[in-house]
Amino acid sequence: MTRVINDMREICPISEETADLLRSVTKRRLFPKKYQLIKEGTYTKFAYFIEKGLTRSFWLVDGKEVTTSFAGRGIVFSMDELYYNKASEEFVETIEEVEAYEIEVSCLLRLWETNIELSNWGRIIHQNEYRRLHRSHKELLTLSAKERYEQMKLQFPEVCMRANLGDIASYLGITLSTLSRIRANK
Repeated sequence: MTRVINDMREICPISEETADLLRSVTKRRLFPKKYQLIKEGTYTKFAYFIEKGLTRSFWLVDGKEVTTSFAGRGIVFSMDELYYNKASEEFVETIEEVEAYEIEVSCLLRLWETNIELSNWGRIIHQNEYRRLHRSHKELLTLSAKERYEQMKLQFPEVCMRANLGDIASYLGITLSTLSRIRANK
């Protein structure tokens, strides 16, 4: 859990006592490529701190997968379950082998209520996620497909190198053939 703790400490102060507490309530898990961590319509009961690997979140719309986000090192959870006690509206799938630390959602919520360091960290990651979503929405409405791809390469270079091109195209709101043309005309 070394990388997870170090990444948390880059965001805000995390004491060794808090790090030990987090280690004591998580379980190391390895997931193969294409494993569904979270399934639409289900209660997962777990959140995951990703130590290594990459995931993508997506909705099924008329039988077609629509990628909503990618996540590397950090935390993955169902917002519907975490905040609203509802079944997930999306899928979260590994797109490469993932090493993660599993925590029960109820335990994570309890830690956010009782540990100021983890509460602050949770607030900051959610502020950052809101900012990412806001920027993504703005870009979708105001930028051309080529400009959106260029922005994605700047903001998420690792995703652009490691994710499936079809998933990237879906995230950008374009077809795979459009993305291929953009990439060919670098």
